[in-house]
Order: sequence, then structure tokens, then C-alpha cells
Amino acid sequence: MILERIHGAEDVKGLRTEELEELAQEIRGFLIENISHTGGHLASNLGVVELTIAMYLVFDLPRDKVIWDVGHQSYTHKILSGRKELFGELRQYGGLSGFPKRKESPYDAFDTGHSSTSISAGLGIAQGRDLLGQDYSVVSVIGDGALTGGMAYEALNNAARLKDNFIIVLNDNNMSISENVGGMSRYLNSIRTGDGYNDLKKSVVGALEKIPGFGPQMIDKIKRTKNGIKQLLIPGMLFENMGITYLGPVDGHDIRLLQRTLQEAKKLDHAVLVHVITKKGKGYGPAEKNPARFHGVEPFDVETGAFLKEKKYPSYTDVFSRTLCRLAEKDDKIVAVTAAMPDGTGLKRFAKRFPRRFFDVGIAEAHGVTSAAGMAAAGLKPVVAVYSSFLQRGFDQILHDVCIQELPIVLAVDRAGLVGSDGETHQGIFDYSYLSCIPNMTVMAPKNRWELEDMLAFAVDFGRPVAVRYPRGEAYRGLKDHRAPIRYGKGELLYDEGSIGCGLKASGPEAGQAVQATTDGQSVQALTDGRNVQATTDDRNVQVPKDDGALHIALLAVGSMVSTAEHIRGKLKKRGIRCSLANGRFIKPFDAELVYKLAKHHQVLVTLEENVLQGGFGLAVTAYVHDRFPQVRVFQVALPDAYVEHGNVSLLRESLGIDSDSIIRQLEEAGALSL
Repeated sequence: MILERIHGAEDVKGLRTEELEELAQEIRGFLIENISHTGGHLASNLGVVELTIAMYLVFDLPRDKVIWDVGHQSYTHKILSGRKELFGELRQYGGLSGFPKRKESPYDAFDTGHSSTSISAGLGIAQGRDLLGQDYSVVSVIGDGALTGGMAYEALNNAARLKDNFIIVLNDNNMSISENVGGMSRYLNSIRTGDGYNDLKKSVVGALEKIPGFGPQMIDKIKRTKNGIKQLLIPGMLFENMGITYLGPVDGHDIRLLQRTLQEAKKLDHAVLVHVITKKGKGYGPAEKNPARFHGVEPFDVETGAFLKEKKYPSYTDVFSRTLCRLAEKDDKIVAVTAAMPDGTGLKRFAKRFPRRFFDVGIAEAHGVTSAAGMAAAGLKPVVAVYSSFLQRGFDQILHDVCIQELPIVLAVDRAGLVGSDGETHQGIFDYSYLSCIPNMTVMAPKNRWELEDMLAFAVDFGRPVAVRYPRGEAYRGLKDHRAPIRYGKGELLYDEGSIGCGLKASGPEAGQAVQATTDGQSVQALTDGRNVQATTDDRNVQVPKDDGALHIALLAVGSMVSTAEHIRGKLKKRGIRCSLANGRFIKPFDAELVYKLAKHHQVLVTLEENVLQGGFGLAVTAYVHDRFPQVRVFQVALPDAYVEHGNVSLLRESLGIDSDSIIRQLEEAGALSL
């Protein structure tokens, strides 16, 4: 096998043309086989095999720098740079990252994970090269889907001013994750399928070939000119008008043609864009047929393409999708917005049922948020469905365009919390913090599938900015019987072990003695039988448990951590520790009344959230409690001030100390379970 002879970048350069083509097929087989076991990004990587090989033939890596936009198409690059043996642990905890990582290899010139960044990063590297008087090539690879992101145009605008070589490779497969939308996609499609140009070129070449003696020389001369035949026949193209030389379109699966084109691009003393046409999913039938489904995959059967782990129960995304459609049937002002993620966010169902009320803005989260603000100002009820880590790209728009005006937009924040194998750039662990700091923003998180339904119904009629935040994966089906109506800023008490519900706490309960019991600031006299006290207030009879000196602990959890808190409570009860459990529901504003009662009737209060500690739910609650109940010990369970690497979510939760056993162990070590 040719692939067995590839251990580093230089090993590709000595191969013959037929060996290069064989290598491409072997790499495809290797990717399909390995990703079928580990999961990962398949279709995008199958499409750039020949392009990657050609770049390794032309450039001197790692001295030359290649920046991969997003980075989910960098697997062949990792194979050719000597990391083939690590693919057995691709995206596994402690294993090979699915994205470029500078700390993983010197061949990875720049960390990527979000779209539309590679031209900016490459331009910066090229400018650094020139200022430092160095000499190497810089190549930014960007997909056509990424050209819907405004940052790419900002970079192109500045790249046109560069006075030295900088190569932009446009990998055009007519896809981002889903099929591309918008004017740029139509423009590239017109170039891609422009029969007029191709027919005219063939006619010119045919006519020149008939000129005895001079014809072939003229053809060769034209091909060697700075811009090539295409520039003579199609002047005024978008990139050319910006000051960036355009070469292409080029067949992205013809290695030698790609090699020649890239070598020509290296000769220019300014920015050049090489337009490469590829097929996403090439070489694997199921991925070619459905590239969106095989963009990011779980383990699958190679023969059939069927995923090995089929879902038994609906995910939070499924619940969101069905609920939004149900609400939209009753309210024709509800519209849905996504940034190139109709499949991932569950809006594909909405798009089919309400096509005129569905808006895919492409990879343009900032534009998506502000366009939704405009819709809200016009009287609609926009629901913007977006992954937590991608919503970061629209932060200023949320602050400036939505919340200052208090426009009624619903942010459906999917993939919140730990998402697992995609790693640092995709973990949704900052949204509590960056949303809670914005005035006029309300932030909610459901404990289970039914609460997500109720929160969405509340949110679309709320009339102000609101974010509903939910995790990736199967929706929690526990606590089904706890379904109190959603009230603004109010949490719910799920289990009461501290007499919170009645608001009474007795002291000095000796048989036959009078005791003082307080309820909401009122005092009542009661007699005790040595076990319980009976007190009547506001025509209600309440039971107050005897204060027997046992530890009273309260867990106050939000979102995905409510199920974890439920497990903790069960384990503590077996040890004889009284443990109340409350669902915060609202991160901003948190339920101050509920927190007050929890702190008043418990010695220990534990907050739980799947978000970084800084700026999150726990610190806000702690500040409130310490100001009013300095004697109460408050512990925050949250994620550390760090970026979280890739890996299985269960392993990540354990390593970060937010699973039930780890939390109990931390409370034990802090002495919180033995007061």
C-alpha cells in the first residue's frame, strides 16, 4: 500500500502520478474505515483528499503555513503530516483532535473550529512574515459556505492591499453543513456551471490550433499569462475587482492540475484566489448522496451507511423542533431563523411546514441576530435557533440591536454545556456568563423535555428578549410529575427536607413546651409533642419537623444539572443526610425568594450549573446569600476557568468534577457533609 510509505510531508513528493491517485483512494478508504468506528467529520474530508495531496506536493510544510477554515476538513492533512497512527483515538478523550491544534503538531499553523476565520488569520501571518523579513508561503483554505460570513469579506478587503504573495484556496462544494444559500452561492454557481466561458475557450483554442506554426505557441503563451485565458474572456469578476487575482475554476479532484495551478499562484506578488471545485463526500456513496447527514457522524456501518446507535428517545433538539411547529400553527407571527444549521438545530421540520416563515441566513450569526431584531421591530416573533458556541459570534448584536430596544426575540440556544468530541471551540460553556451580563436579557434552562416545551411556550409570548438554553443529546425524562407552570423569574422546589414549603422552623422542641415558630416574618406560638409541632397561621395547618441536629443541605440546580442533583440527593438520603432539591429554572433573574428560603432553612447550599464559574449562576446566588446569611456555607459546582478539550461527555464530566460521585466527594473533602 502507498499509504504505508507515508510518514511525513516529504514522502508524498517522490510519488508518481498513478501512485498519487492510488494514495488518494487509499486515504478515502482509511478515513471511511476509521471514522466508522470513532465518529467524526466524514463528507467534508472525503472531498479534499486530492486538494490536500496537491498542497503537500507544492508547498514545503511545516515551513510554509496552511490555515484550514473551520478545520473539519483537515484529516488528510493530519495523515500526510505523520499522524496516521493516532486515528484510532480520533476525537477521543486524550486522543487526536478533530481540528487543527498548534500544540498537537508544528504542521498545524493556526487553531480553528469556527467558520470564516482563515483568510483573516492567514493575512495576519503573511503580514508578520513580511515585517520580519521572512520568506515562506501562506495558504488559507476556505469553503464556499464560509463566504457567507462577513468576516471573510473584511479579510478579502484587506488582503487586496497586500504587496506580497498570499494564496486563498476556495474549496467550492456548494455546501456548508447544509446546502448553501444566498447571493455568493449563486455567483459561484454561475462560474461553476458557466457553459458560455467553457464553450468560448474551446472555440478560441480550436481556432488557434489551426494556424500553422504560430497557433500552438500562441495557446501556450496565453496559458502562461498572469491571469490566463479566463481573465481575457470574463473581465470584471468580483474578486478581480477587489484587487485579488482569480484562478479557476479548477477540478479539485485532478491532482496534477491542482499542482500546476498552485505553482502558478505561488509566483504572484499579491493576493490570489484559487477556485477549486470539489464534491463533498466523494468516494463513499451514502456520503455523496446525503453529505449533510455525513458531515459530522457517530459510528456507522460502512456497508449500509446506517448509524450504529439509533436514538431511542427524542433529543432536546427534537423536542424544540416539534414544539416550535406546534406553537407556530397557532400563531402566524412566529418565524424561525438559523445560520446554515436547519438540520442541526431541528428547524428543517419548521422549514418544510412554514417555508415563508423560515430564514436561513447562512454562516452569519451576527447578521441573523440583527435581522431577527428587525423582524421583531416589524411585529413578528422571531425564534433564532443557534448552537451556544456559535451564538458567541453574535454577542454585540444581542447587546446592541436586541436588548437595548427590548425586542421580543427568542434565542433557542442548542448544544449548551459540554458537547464532547468537537472540543474547545464547540463546548457551550460560556452562555450563562455572556448572556447574563446583558441588561434586559432573560435566561432560562429546562430540567427535562416537558419543561423545554413549557419554556418555549412562555418565551414566544414573553414580549422581551429571552434565551432558552438546552443541551445536546437525549432529553431528560425524569421528574415528569414536577411540571409547575412557568412564572417569570420563579424556580420550583422539587423536594423539601427543610420545611421550606410551609415557611416554618421550630426551635426548642421539648415535649409539652411552648416553642417559637416563624413563617414569612410572622410569629406564632405552638406546642410540641416531642416530635412535631402543630402551628396554625392564615387558616392553614402546617407540620414542622423536629430540629434533631441533623444536617440540612439544599441543592439548587439549573438546566442539565437538575438530573445530576437528583442523583446526588438520592445518594445523600441513603446516608441519612436531609437534602432538599430546587430547580432554579431562571438563571437571570434568579429566584431571590426561593434562594432566601433555602438559605434560611439549611446549613449548606450547593449551586450546580454546566457553565464556567465566572459570571455564572452560582456566583450570583453566592453573593446574594452571603450578604444575608453569612453563617450559611455555599458551594458552587461549575466548570473551571479553562477551555475544555475533546472527549466523551461522561468522561469530561468526571474529569471536571461535575458528575454526582465527584460532587459528593468534593463536599466531603470540604467538610460540608459533616457539619
